Amino acid sequence: MRLDDLDPTSNARDLGRGGGGNGGGFGLLGLLPLLLGRKLGCGTIAIIGIVALAYMYLGGGGVQTGTQTPSSQQAQTGRAVPCDTPDELFACRVMTLADTTWQQIFAESGKRYTPATIDFYDENAQSGCGAAQSAMGPFYCPSDDGVYIDTSFFDELKNRYGADGDFARAYVIAHEMGHHVQDLLGTSGDVAQKQAQLGRTQGNALSVRLELQADCYAGVFAARNRDRLDPGDIEEGMRAANAIGDDTLQRQAQGRVVPDSFTHGTSEQRMKWLRTGLQSGDPAACDTFSGAI
Repeated sequence: MRLDDLDPTSNARDLGRGGGGNGGGFGLLGLLPLLLGRKLGCGTIAIIGIVALAYMYLGGGGVQTGTQTPSSQQAQTGRAVPCDTPDELFACRVMTLADTTWQQIFAESGKRYTPATIDFYDENAQSGCGAAQSAMGPFYCPSDDGVYIDTSFFDELKNRYGADGDFARAYVIAHEMGHHVQDLLGTSGDVAQKQAQLGRTQGNALSVRLELQADCYAGVFAARNRDRLDPGDIEEGMRAANAIGDDTLQRQAQGRVVPDSFTHGTSEQRMKWLRTGLQSGDPAACDTFSGAI
Protein backbone atom coordinates (compact mmCIF):
# COMPACT_ATOMS: atom_id res chain seq x y z
CA MET A 1 0.00 0.00 0.00
CA ARG A 2 1.56 3.26 -1.13
CA LEU A 3 1.49 5.86 1.65
CA ASP A 4 4.89 7.56 1.40
CA ASP A 5 3.40 10.82 0.14
CA LEU A 6 1.21 11.22 3.22
CA ASP A 7 2.09 13.16 6.35
CA PRO A 8 1.66 11.18 9.57
CA THR A 9 -1.36 12.08 11.65
CA SER A 10 -0.84 14.76 14.27
CA ASN A 11 -3.38 12.95 16.47
CA ALA A 12 -0.84 10.51 17.84
CA ARG A 13 0.78 9.79 21.20
CA ASP A 14 3.65 7.58 22.29
CA LEU A 15 2.84 6.43 25.81
CA GLY A 16 5.97 4.36 26.28
CA ARG A 17 5.74 1.63 28.90
CA GLY A 18 3.05 2.04 31.52
CA GLY A 19 2.10 5.43 30.12
CA GLY A 20 -1.32 6.92 30.75
CA GLY A 21 -4.22 7.86 28.56
CA ASN A 22 -6.82 9.83 30.44
CA GLY A 23 -5.65 8.42 33.75
CA GLY A 24 -7.94 6.97 36.36
CA GLY A 25 -9.00 4.14 34.07
CA PHE A 26 -11.17 1.47 35.64
CA GLY A 27 -8.98 -1.47 34.56
CA LEU A 28 -11.64 -3.10 32.39
CA LEU A 29 -9.18 -4.35 29.80
CA GLY A 30 -7.00 -6.02 32.34
CA LEU A 31 -9.99 -7.92 33.76
CA LEU A 32 -11.34 -9.16 30.46
CA PRO A 33 -9.02 -12.17 30.10
CA LEU A 34 -10.38 -13.44 33.42
CA LEU A 35 -13.97 -12.58 32.55
CA LEU A 36 -13.87 -14.31 29.20
CA GLY A 37 -11.85 -17.26 30.39
CA ARG A 38 -9.56 -17.37 27.40
CA LYS A 39 -6.69 -15.45 25.90
CA LEU A 40 -7.84 -12.51 23.89
CA GLY A 41 -7.11 -12.63 20.19
CA CYS A 42 -5.95 -9.83 17.95
CA GLY A 43 -8.18 -7.02 16.84
CA THR A 44 -10.63 -5.15 19.00
CA ILE A 45 -12.46 -7.24 21.53
CA ALA A 46 -15.98 -6.01 20.99
CA ILE A 47 -16.89 -6.36 24.63
CA ILE A 48 -14.21 -3.80 25.50
CA GLY A 49 -15.94 -1.13 23.49
CA ILE A 50 -19.40 -2.20 24.55
CA VAL A 51 -18.76 -2.23 28.30
CA ALA A 52 -16.75 0.97 28.04
CA LEU A 53 -19.62 2.62 26.22
CA ALA A 54 -22.06 1.44 28.86
CA TYR A 55 -19.71 2.88 31.47
CA MET A 56 -19.73 6.24 29.69
CA TYR A 57 -23.49 6.29 29.35
CA LEU A 58 -23.79 5.67 33.06
CA GLY A 59 -21.68 8.73 33.74
CA GLY A 60 -18.21 7.27 34.06
CA GLY A 61 -15.09 8.03 32.12
CA GLY A 62 -14.12 11.24 30.42
CA VAL A 63 -13.92 12.09 26.76
CA GLN A 64 -10.59 13.56 25.81
CA THR A 65 -10.80 16.75 23.83
CA GLY A 66 -8.22 18.54 21.78
CA THR A 67 -4.98 17.26 20.28
CA GLN A 68 -1.33 18.08 20.62
CA THR A 69 1.43 18.13 18.07
CA PRO A 70 4.28 15.67 18.70
CA SER A 71 6.70 18.50 19.52
CA SER A 72 4.42 20.16 22.07
CA GLN A 73 3.57 16.78 23.51
CA GLN A 74 7.21 15.93 24.06
CA ALA A 75 7.91 19.31 25.60
CA GLN A 76 5.04 18.95 28.06
CA THR A 77 5.35 15.29 28.98
CA GLY A 78 8.90 14.25 28.18
CA ARG A 79 7.58 11.19 26.35
CA ALA A 80 8.96 9.91 23.09
CA VAL A 81 7.67 11.51 19.92
CA PRO A 82 5.13 9.27 18.14
CA CYS A 83 5.44 8.18 14.50
CA ASP A 84 9.25 8.13 14.74
CA THR A 85 9.88 4.44 13.98
CA PRO A 86 9.09 2.71 10.68
CA ASP A 87 6.16 0.77 12.15
CA GLU A 88 4.74 3.82 13.91
CA LEU A 89 5.21 6.00 10.84
CA PHE A 90 3.31 3.49 8.72
CA ALA A 91 0.48 3.33 11.25
CA CYS A 92 0.35 7.12 11.49
CA ARG A 93 0.06 7.41 7.72
CA VAL A 94 -2.74 4.85 7.68
CA MET A 95 -4.52 6.96 10.30
CA THR A 96 -4.11 10.09 8.17
CA LEU A 97 -5.65 8.31 5.19
CA ALA A 98 -8.41 6.72 7.28
CA ASP A 99 -9.43 10.05 8.80
CA THR A 100 -9.44 11.73 5.38
CA THR A 101 -11.43 8.89 3.84
CA TRP A 102 -14.10 8.77 6.53
CA GLN A 103 -14.37 12.54 6.65
CA GLN A 104 -15.26 12.44 2.95
CA ILE A 105 -17.72 9.59 3.42
CA PHE A 106 -19.44 11.34 6.32
CA ALA A 107 -19.65 14.57 4.32
CA GLU A 108 -21.40 12.70 1.49
CA SER A 109 -24.30 12.01 3.83
CA GLY A 110 -24.21 15.38 5.59
CA LYS A 111 -22.64 14.05 8.78
CA ARG A 112 -19.76 15.48 10.81
CA TYR A 113 -16.67 13.35 11.32
CA THR A 114 -14.36 13.63 14.32
CA PRO A 115 -10.80 12.28 13.94
CA ALA A 116 -9.49 9.48 16.13
CA THR A 117 -6.17 9.32 17.97
CA ILE A 118 -3.59 6.57 17.68
CA ASP A 119 -1.78 5.68 20.89
CA PHE A 120 1.43 3.65 20.83
CA TYR A 121 2.68 1.86 23.93
CA ASP A 122 5.29 -0.68 24.96
CA GLU A 123 3.91 -3.81 26.69
CA ASN A 124 1.47 -1.96 28.94
CA ALA A 125 -0.15 1.42 29.36
CA GLN A 126 -3.29 3.12 30.59
CA SER A 127 -6.12 3.96 28.21
CA GLY A 128 -9.39 5.77 28.76
CA CYS A 129 -10.94 2.30 29.07
CA GLY A 130 -8.45 0.97 31.59
CA ALA A 131 -5.21 -0.99 31.46
CA ALA A 132 -3.81 -1.81 28.03
CA GLN A 133 -1.58 -4.84 27.57
CA SER A 134 0.21 -6.17 24.52
CA ALA A 135 -1.43 -9.59 24.84
CA MET A 136 -4.81 -8.01 24.10
CA GLY A 137 -3.80 -6.94 20.63
CA PRO A 138 -4.84 -3.62 19.06
CA PHE A 139 -8.11 -2.17 20.31
CA TYR A 140 -10.31 0.91 20.11
CA CYS A 141 -11.34 2.79 23.22
CA PRO A 142 -14.52 4.85 22.76
CA SER A 143 -13.93 6.76 25.98
CA ASP A 144 -11.04 8.72 24.43
CA ASP A 145 -11.57 8.00 20.70
CA GLY A 146 -8.25 6.19 20.69
CA VAL A 147 -6.78 3.31 18.71
CA TYR A 148 -4.25 1.60 21.00
CA ILE A 149 -1.45 -0.55 19.65
CA ASP A 150 1.86 -2.00 20.69
CA THR A 151 3.57 -2.17 17.31
CA SER A 152 5.25 -5.44 18.28
CA PHE A 153 1.87 -6.85 17.28
CA PHE A 154 2.89 -6.39 13.66
CA ASP A 155 5.66 -8.94 14.22
CA GLU A 156 3.15 -11.27 15.87
CA LEU A 157 0.81 -10.82 12.92
CA LYS A 158 3.59 -12.01 10.63
CA ASN A 159 5.27 -14.67 12.74
CA ARG A 160 2.37 -16.14 14.70
CA TYR A 161 -0.52 -15.66 12.31
CA GLY A 162 1.36 -15.88 9.00
CA ALA A 163 -0.17 -12.62 7.80
CA ASP A 164 2.70 -10.60 6.40
CA GLY A 165 2.60 -7.46 4.30
CA ASP A 166 1.85 -3.79 4.69
CA PHE A 167 -1.82 -4.13 3.81
CA ALA A 168 -2.28 -6.80 6.50
CA ARG A 169 -1.09 -4.16 8.98
CA ALA A 170 -3.25 -1.49 7.38
CA TYR A 171 -6.28 -3.78 7.64
CA VAL A 172 -5.79 -4.14 11.40
CA ILE A 173 -5.72 -0.36 11.88
CA ALA A 174 -8.59 0.17 9.44
CA HIS A 175 -10.65 -2.36 11.40
CA GLU A 176 -10.11 -0.41 14.61
CA MET A 177 -11.06 2.77 12.76
CA GLY A 178 -14.22 0.93 11.75
CA HIS A 179 -15.06 0.81 15.46
CA HIS A 180 -14.45 4.55 15.64
CA VAL A 181 -16.98 5.01 12.84
CA GLN A 182 -19.46 2.81 14.71
CA ASP A 183 -18.95 4.92 17.81
CA LEU A 184 -19.59 8.15 15.90
CA LEU A 185 -22.71 6.73 14.25
CA GLY A 186 -24.12 5.45 17.52
CA THR A 187 -24.02 1.80 16.43
CA SER A 188 -21.82 0.72 19.32
CA GLY A 189 -24.07 2.44 21.83
CA ASP A 190 -27.16 0.74 20.40
CA VAL A 191 -25.44 -2.64 20.65
CA ALA A 192 -24.36 -1.94 24.22
CA GLN A 193 -27.91 -1.15 25.26
CA LYS A 194 -29.25 -4.32 23.66
CA GLN A 195 -26.52 -6.46 25.18
CA ALA A 196 -27.38 -5.22 28.64
CA GLN A 197 -30.72 -6.99 28.27
CA LEU A 198 -29.36 -10.25 26.83
CA GLY A 199 -27.53 -13.30 28.08
CA ARG A 200 -23.91 -13.98 27.25
CA THR A 201 -24.54 -16.13 24.16
CA GLN A 202 -26.89 -13.61 22.57
CA GLY A 203 -24.58 -10.78 23.59
CA ASN A 204 -21.66 -12.54 21.90
CA ALA A 205 -23.73 -12.90 18.74
CA LEU A 206 -24.23 -9.14 18.65
CA SER A 207 -20.51 -8.63 19.24
CA VAL A 208 -19.80 -10.78 16.18
CA ARG A 209 -22.05 -8.60 14.03
CA LEU A 210 -20.34 -5.47 15.34
CA GLU A 211 -16.90 -6.86 14.55
CA LEU A 212 -17.87 -8.03 11.08
CA GLN A 213 -19.20 -4.58 10.28
CA ALA A 214 -15.82 -3.14 11.32
CA ASP A 215 -14.20 -5.60 8.90
CA CYS A 216 -16.53 -4.39 6.18
CA TYR A 217 -15.70 -0.77 6.97
CA ALA A 218 -12.01 -1.67 6.63
CA GLY A 219 -12.84 -2.96 3.16
CA VAL A 220 -14.66 0.29 2.33
CA PHE A 221 -11.55 2.20 3.39
CA ALA A 222 -9.42 0.12 1.05
CA ALA A 223 -11.90 0.39 -1.83
CA ARG A 224 -11.96 4.18 -1.53
CA ASN A 225 -8.16 4.13 -1.83
CA ARG A 226 -7.80 1.43 -4.46
CA ASP A 227 -5.32 3.55 -6.40
CA ARG A 228 -2.89 3.14 -3.49
CA LEU A 229 -3.06 -0.65 -3.41
CA ASP A 230 -0.22 -2.75 -4.78
CA PRO A 231 -0.63 -6.16 -6.43
CA GLY A 232 -1.14 -8.72 -3.70
CA ASP A 233 -2.43 -6.25 -1.10
CA ILE A 234 -5.97 -7.61 -1.10
CA GLU A 235 -4.64 -11.14 -0.69
CA GLU A 236 -2.60 -9.94 2.31
CA GLY A 237 -5.73 -8.55 3.91
CA MET A 238 -7.65 -11.75 3.27
CA ARG A 239 -4.90 -13.84 4.84
CA ALA A 240 -4.99 -11.64 7.92
CA ALA A 241 -8.79 -11.88 8.18
CA ASN A 242 -8.59 -15.63 7.78
CA ALA A 243 -5.86 -15.96 10.42
CA ILE A 244 -7.78 -14.12 13.14
CA GLY A 245 -11.20 -15.74 12.82
CA ASP A 246 -12.58 -17.04 16.12
CA ASP A 247 -12.79 -20.62 14.86
CA THR A 248 -9.20 -20.59 13.62
CA LEU A 249 -7.86 -19.06 16.83
CA GLN A 250 -9.82 -21.44 19.05
CA ARG A 251 -8.78 -24.47 17.04
CA GLN A 252 -5.13 -23.46 17.37
CA ALA A 253 -5.39 -22.62 21.08
CA GLN A 254 -7.57 -25.43 22.40
CA GLY A 255 -8.07 -27.90 19.57
CA ARG A 256 -11.83 -27.36 19.41
CA VAL A 257 -14.32 -24.69 18.40
CA VAL A 258 -17.01 -23.25 20.69
CA PRO A 259 -19.33 -21.13 18.50
CA ASP A 260 -21.30 -19.69 21.44
CA SER A 261 -18.13 -17.99 22.65
CA PHE A 262 -17.34 -16.30 19.33
CA THR A 263 -16.98 -12.51 19.60
CA HIS A 264 -15.46 -11.63 16.21
CA GLY A 265 -16.77 -14.17 13.70
CA THR A 266 -15.34 -17.11 11.82
CA SER A 267 -12.49 -16.80 9.35
CA GLU A 268 -14.95 -17.27 6.50
CA GLN A 269 -17.22 -14.52 7.84
CA ARG A 270 -14.38 -12.09 8.37
CA MET A 271 -13.11 -12.60 4.85
CA LYS A 272 -16.65 -12.31 3.46
CA TRP A 273 -17.33 -8.94 5.05
CA LEU A 274 -13.90 -7.53 4.28
CA ARG A 275 -14.55 -8.52 0.67
CA THR A 276 -18.02 -6.95 0.77
CA GLY A 277 -16.52 -3.61 1.73
CA LEU A 278 -13.79 -3.94 -0.89
CA GLN A 279 -16.22 -4.73 -3.67
CA SER A 280 -18.81 -2.09 -2.81
CA GLY A 281 -16.85 0.82 -1.37
CA ASP A 282 -20.15 1.73 0.26
CA PRO A 283 -20.74 1.73 4.04
CA ALA A 284 -24.44 1.04 3.38
CA ALA A 285 -23.41 -2.42 2.14
CA CYS A 286 -22.00 -3.17 5.61
CA ASP A 287 -25.31 -3.92 7.32
CA THR A 288 -24.30 -6.97 9.32
CA PHE A 289 -27.27 -6.56 11.65
CA SER A 290 -29.94 -7.60 9.14
CA GLY A 291 -30.27 -11.20 8.08
CA ALA A 292 -27.66 -13.94 7.99
CA ILE A 293 -23.96 -13.18 8.27
